Amino acid sequence: MTRELHIGISPCPNDTFAFHALLERELELEGVQLRFELTDVEELNRRWIAGEFDVAKLSYHAALRTAADLYVLPAGSALGSGVGPLLLAKPGADRTTPRVLCPGRWTTASLLYELFHSGEGEVEQCVFSDIMPRLEAGSADLGVCIHEGRFTWGEHGLELVEDLGERWESETGALLPLGGIMARRTLGEPVAREFAEALGQSIDWARAHPEAAGVTMRAHAQELSPEVLWSHVELYVNEHTRALGAEGRAALTTLSELARKRGLISKSTPELELLT
Repeated sequence: MTRELHIGISPCPNDTFAFHALLERELELEGVQLRFELTDVEELNRRWIAGEFDVAKLSYHAALRTAADLYVLPAGSALGSGVGPLLLAKPGADRTTPRVLCPGRWTTASLLYELFHSGEGEVEQCVFSDIMPRLEAGSADLGVCIHEGRFTWGEHGLELVEDLGERWESETGALLPLGGIMARRTLGEPVAREFAEALGQSIDWARAHPEAAGVTMRAHAQELSPEVLWSHVELYVNEHTRALGAEGRAALTTLSELARKRGLISKSTPELELLT
């Protein structure tokens, strides 16, 4: 019998690059049918917490929230140095009592803002793609920008207030774990491992066939500039995407410990378990 896995990923270039070979059935899992949904990262977070998806790309903030129910897969993470969200503003915006936009309650970007700017301003959650337009229009003062916004904010007449990734790295000395691929424990370790191996092969396939992967990336991306798309992949698809490794595991531990210490997750929250 064929088993179906319901998989949620974001339409961002790093995900569509990594999953291209599985999305387009260049690679297949014997006896497994993959049913994909591509949607905003915060919708993935919310729907995972609500019990949807067998495998999903989650913000590590959301993964901490549901750590008891999942395995972190060794492939597919967005984690590294110089990859963090940016705190942006329109020149002249109020920074004393600001209206702050964040890209979703369970995003790691929101967690970073809470870690480093707790109590500062009135925070509103919205879809990440609305943040820069709203800053430009003056309906908010500060915005925590992610994804392609890291490369295009200057074109929108905005200024950099703080690189939250640099803040994280300077205060912790760890790589920044933004998001990763999670599998529900109810799948069982053999199925989760089989999928993790297939995802690793898909990443290798995309690296060997970048032009084919580029077609899938362009079909789903918010920003269609080839320079932006490939800059995104070069930054977010790195050695830790193929295999988290010791530095990646240490980064997850640091995030968990700091969030617990600051009271942003429960002290009883278990550590994230990396499937090896």
